[in-house]
Amino acid sequence: MVSHLSRTAPLVVTASLPPELQARFDRLRRAHFPAERNWISAHVTLFHSLPAQVEAEARDLLSRMASATPPVDAQLRRVMDLGTGTAFLIESPAMIALRDSIAEHFHGMLTVQDSHRPRLHVTIQNKVSQGEARALQELLVRNFEPSRFAFAGLALHRYLGGPWEAIGRWPFRAALQHKPRKIRTVT
Repeated sequence: MVSHLSRTAPLVVTASLPPELQARFDRLRRAHFPAERNWISAHVTLFHSLPAQVEAEARDLLSRMASATPPVDAQLRRVMDLGTGTAFLIESPAMIALRDSIAEHFHGMLTVQDSHRPRLHVTIQNKVSQGEARALQELLVRNFEPSRFAFAGLALHRYLGGPWEAIGRWPFRAALQHKPRKIRTVT
């Protein structure tokens, strides 16, 4: 039986990371995210709060989009300062274009926050002192190399006041036109 909270809880849409990158970011979250607030896995949020009543429509849309889309190229660009936290900035024009299509579909139902294009990122630390955040950023920057990867799919979750409940995952299934490769840049 679905609780009242589940029926009215906002929906979160994320872009799924490839397994090796997911595991890396989850390890970093376990090591650096305050344990009392680390309720969810590492993620790349596309929408923070779709209305609960569009769940069936969102499932259908995400399923159709994922089945027609090859893995989406992206680049892990740099360590990102969140003030009281740390993230990795991701650039992916193709993921932003896919997100724009989802936003257009749900036009008129988006929150102010979701009406704006996000800066794609993975948060690995949040709500710590600025000194603690800066120390982690300095550590991560020493070994950081920008790299290419491909998003693996789309996912839908229910926000339950902190923890999330997984609703569904849809892998990108269309033929991959070219394989992303790891790149190195000198900074």
